[in-house]
Amino acid sequence: MDVQCALCDIEETIERHSYAARRLRTQRNHAYLCPTCYDRIKENTEKRLATGKFLINKGC
Repeated sequence: MDVQCALCDIEETIERHSYAARRLRTQRNHAYLCPTCYDRIKENTEKRLATGKFLINKGC
């Protein structure tokens, strides 16, 4: 399955039966992030959490 990163517009191919591909097919509001962008966002979020002034609202 061909996908495009929502942030950096890099086109990649992922396995058709993977969890990410299934999530993109069934839930149209989810966006694909390449591993580089995903890791960058994860690192920045962990830094913000470490300050103690940032809380993640997990919903229900």
